[in-house]
Amino acid sequence: MASDTFDLNDLKRRMDGATAALKHELGGLRTGRAAISMVEPVQVEAYGSHMPLNQVATVSVPEPRLLSVQVWDKSMVKAVETAIVNSNLGLSPATEGQVIRLRIPELNEDRRKELVKVAHKYAEAARVAIRHVRRDGLDIVKKLQKDGKMSEDEQGRHEGGVQKATDAAIAEVDKLLGTKEKEILTV
Repeated sequence: MASDTFDLNDLKRRMDGATAALKHELGGLRTGRAAISMVEPVQVEAYGSHMPLNQVATVSVPEPRLLSVQVWDKSMVKAVETAIVNSNLGLSPATEGQVIRLRIPELNEDRRKELVKVAHKYAEAARVAIRHVRRDGLDIVKKLQKDGKMSEDEQGRHEGGVQKATDAAIAEVDKLLGTKEKEILTV
């Protein structure tokens, strides 16, 4: 962002980026419920290169605690199975022809508490990122006022806008965290 102009929408966009990153990170946390996003990081050794699982198979959720992986090419079944085992997701594949079933194990209480801690860590990182954006915005406003390019009234109004955007973004982070925490603890 140029330091000679103030753009509240740009600051909001950057704050939204932090909440979007948090949504993605929280989506990867295993809650004991099957979700296609759980296997997104799986890379399959296929046709001489590494490919994402979704480029060699169709992943679906036929039951709340089951993922079904329909491998398109029969010769790739073993490679997909190996990739799932090596991905450290803690899932044991059960293969029937070209379909690989992945049962999602029940989470024990300790694992749930651990996942909640991880979710809190992700949320705090998002809050810190949002506060950095706020600081950048406030620094620009102060510099513009100091350089005489903005009146004190404008400075106060812009600082209020930055704080309002920050409060909204932090509230969104807290909402996302609360939803994920509830999901982890009540599966």
